[in-house]
Amino acid sequence: MLSAAEMLSQFENCYQLGDASMDKTHQESLRHCHETAASSGPQFAIAFQRLLDHTQAHFDEEEQRMLATRHGSYKEHRADHQRILGDMTRFNERVQAGRGMMAKAWLTDSLLAWFDIHAKTMDSALASDLKADA
Repeated sequence: MLSAAEMLSQFENCYQLGDASMDKTHQESLRHCHETAASSGPQFAIAFQRLLDHTQAHFDEEEQRMLATRHGSYKEHRADHQRILGDMTRFNERVQAGRGMMAKAWLTDSLLAWFDIHAKTMDSALASDLKADA
């Protein structure tokens, strides 16, 4: 699995979906993941909270766009978002209490693996619907 920095450097080849808003948000997400993974101590808690806030806004925007276009996989896509937000929120509680080791491992292993699959499948399908609706 690629690191956030590697994913960001390969963005155009792997994750660019052709929707300017989604592409910008995904680049920001990977940048936040990279900055968070590279931080430690009190800075990790600040960065993890920023990542959580960005992710919530990212998902809210995508879900609004799905509703606006009557995206056929809205329920499944939203459920996938909610699962990740639930995990991230629980890890953030631990991080803010000074227990960030598991959160860092989850970020660099599970979250990045999830992003890879989610962007290439669910987000790709949404980008296709958005292009067709334009």
